[in-house]
Amino acid sequence: MEVEQVTDPCAHHGEGPVWHPAWPGLRWVDLLAGDVLTLDRGTGEVHRAHVGRVVAALRPRRSGGAVLALERGFALADDDLTDVRPLGDLWDDPTVRMNDGGCDPEGRFYCGSMSYAEEAGRGALHVLEPDGRVRTALDRVTISNGLAWSPDGATAYYVDTATRRIDAFDHGGAALRARRPAVRIDADLGAPDGLTVDAEGHLWVALWGGGAVHRYSPAGELLDRIEVPASQVTACTFGGPALRDLYITTSAVDADRRRHPESGALFRVPGAGLGMPVAAYAG
Repeated sequence: MEVEQVTDPCAHHGEGPVWHPAWPGLRWVDLLAGDVLTLDRGTGEVHRAHVGRVVAALRPRRSGGAVLALERGFALADDDLTDVRPLGDLWDDPTVRMNDGGCDPEGRFYCGSMSYAEEAGRGALHVLEPDGRVRTALDRVTISNGLAWSPDGATAYYVDTATRRIDAFDHGGAALRARRPAVRIDADLGAPDGLTVDAEGHLWVALWGGGAVHRYSPAGELLDRIEVPASQVTACTFGGPALRDLYITTSAVDADRRRHPESGALFRVPGAGLGMPVAAYAG
């Protein structure tokens, strides 16, 4: 598959790409800068909106606007990201921050946390319910990362990067049950980071330190490896009007910029597959 560079290295730590047809174009986060980036689908320009000290993830709301995960909690915003309303900190420890997340088919917004120092077991997977309540779905997580659901919504796939696995859960209602390994990734291939699931149920996972995205079958078989000209590959999603282009975010954190000057750029693989519409927050 041919990889195209879409932008300059415009993000220090690019993460969490989202395609929503009501937005001006693809959005992703420059996580440690607290900025949401928007690739204008008409002009190709990148617009930057500062929403907090950290912004880890965002998704559209069914009622319009966006839901955000900031450094220590959640927030709601309008479509232009000019009116950001934090919902309150979930913890007061300055050494722990949000990291990555997404919505389940029923409209709950999940986002996981981690310590800045990547200390074992310091993070958790938090859930913002549509009524605004927050609960913990998983605890003792190290680097909470990619989260996505199968096309029928019956299986959730989750990455705690320190495990070097993609785990599967049975998903029904508000519960994640029967955790088991779905994919194991050797250390020399990189560490699993953000992921997406396509309309056929294949898992696409970004490899931090591996300079690639892998595609796996639901049974865990490696089907494709897409080489990316940046070592720190962070996340991927399908976008474009037909949801057939794979967009890939990268980071400059811990990257060798002499070997990989493109680190922090957004990349695209045209016609890589067929994605699913983004699940929106129901609150």
